[in-house]
Amino acid sequence: MKKFLGLMAMVACIVLLPGCDKIAKKPLSFNNNDITGLEFGRDFALTDHNGKARTLADFKGKVVLMFFGFTHCPDVCPTTLAEMAGVMQALGPQADEVQVLFVTVDPERDTQALLAQYVPAFDKRFLGLRGDAAATAKVAREFKIHYAKVAGSTPNNYSVDHTSASYVFDRNGKIRLLVRHGNGPTPIVHDLKQLLS
Repeated sequence: MKKFLGLMAMVACIVLLPGCDKIAKKPLSFNNNDITGLEFGRDFALTDHNGKARTLADFKGKVVLMFFGFTHCPDVCPTTLAEMAGVMQALGPQADEVQVLFVTVDPERDTQALLAQYVPAFDKRFLGLRGDAAATAKVAREFKIHYAKVAGSTPNNYSVDHTSASYVFDRNGKIRLLVRHGNGPTPIVHDLKQLLS
């Protein structure tokens, strides 16, 4: 009888373990806007600042943080890149599992050489991405990014209005978060740690 009861207890444990595991796993709670499941931002075809053709699939296995801007931007872009550098620093060793991508909306001035100088100045792991005018327009449509040239005092002294939010993708390349500009590194670090765990 004792053997039978012992066997039944073992069977009960085996049956209940998967259920206990599901109960114990807490749902993710993000500080930034959870946009999981939205049907946009599926892929891109651009060239990085080293001249290598890139798609989102190249970064599978990493959490990706993607931002659109331009190197002549006086405020939002350098502030965001500096904020992302702060995020990487706060993540410590986990930062190697994160890829920050800066996509230019000003391919006319943002050459590969300029991106190669500008983007890694914030963190050597960051990548600048660019395409020609058509590729830039295509990726902006796919990622629902607005950008528009604003005339300056000379033809080359223009600015570009653009969406200032960033997107976060999980390790499987699925869009997960919309990060609004200017909230600092702390909420981003919190959310990335959940996606990395």
